[in-house]
Amino acid sequence: MYELPFPPGDDPAKLPPRYYELLDNEPLTKVRTPAGDEAWLACGYDVVRELAASSSLRRGHRNPESAARINNSVVQGGPTEEFEGELERHRRMRKLLAPAFSAKRMLALQDSIEDRVDSLLDGLTAPPVDLHAGLSEQLPAMVICALVGAPHQDYELFRSWTSRLSGTGDTEAGRAAQIEFGIYMAQLLERKKHEPSEDVFSDLAAAGEVELPEAARLAAALLFAGYETTMSRIDLGTLLFTRNPEQWAKLTAEPGLVTSAVEEILRMVTTNIQDTGGAVRYAAEDIPGTPIASGDAVLLAYHAANRDPRVFERPDEFDITRSPNPHLGFGYGMRYCVGSTLARIELRAVFGALAKRFPGLRLAQDRLRRRSDSVTGGVTALAVTW
Repeated sequence: MYELPFPPGDDPAKLPPRYYELLDNEPLTKVRTPAGDEAWLACGYDVVRELAASSSLRRGHRNPESAARINNSVVQGGPTEEFEGELERHRRMRKLLAPAFSAKRMLALQDSIEDRVDSLLDGLTAPPVDLHAGLSEQLPAMVICALVGAPHQDYELFRSWTSRLSGTGDTEAGRAAQIEFGIYMAQLLERKKHEPSEDVFSDLAAAGEVELPEAARLAAALLFAGYETTMSRIDLGTLLFTRNPEQWAKLTAEPGLVTSAVEEILRMVTTNIQDTGGAVRYAAEDIPGTPIASGDAVLLAYHAANRDPRVFERPDEFDITRSPNPHLGFGYGMRYCVGSTLARIELRAVFGALAKRFPGLRLAQDRLRRRSDSVTGGVTALAVTW
């Protein structure tokens, strides 16, 4: 039985070699997780899509104490929802969130996001600079604050909470962050009942049918997905461009390519990846046509599916003109990321501004340090110059 994480290869732009073997021969196979438990790893594009679309896969488990663990992370280490009523809660919450993530609301945020990007880039010192600290760490937290209706100055708190929530090395720190965050969100929800504005928590407060624990879980999901994954995509998208200067030259020469460039970044930089194996789900019942039995853990390896040569020509090549590009960077099926439009707006703002202001952008460090203690991966610093 294969064990996660798979050993990396010599080329950091590629997946660990084991994934390519599995894509060719075993798109669904049993593995041992970093926590020592067994799980099914789905890595083929068709298999991942089919399983992601199935209502038989849940985030909750009938017996959470006996469920297979992936790691020590609070948000991706095991079951994260109550099994009973999960699907109904999910449908109801997506319905409540629809206005918050409407095209109108997202377009209203676009100008402010572009302004925040410009402001952060204005604040960079003379090169070389750490783009991770100066931009990637800050922008997503600021945007999440605006989205949920939290005071702008609280974005540092959000950064601290998400770092501990996503960490795999200290479960107690993650649980403490979960409690602190829950208390903060309780106070925010109560305040929005009396002081509503154009934000997610005002929508939830006005609905009047969302209980606090549910609202807190939702906020934690928004924080994790909106901060951690976007931060990693800014960092690793920048890294892709510095390692493929001909693609950077295309973007700087033709700014309109930023939309397709972002889609290619989303294909190649799918988070929740190599160390954890993929997005964690549990089978609510035996899944017909597969060996997956009720209660089994399943890891949806979107990162591997996005490199499946049956779907993508030259899958390891970074090509900002790639079309079509049916990537699974935001998941698939009923769990498709509700914030996908917002993430795209952020990434287009970032790479559009970088291409316009720093056409000579290039890496200014020889070695990169991975965020190996986080389920979303990424890097701890990204020194660039121009």
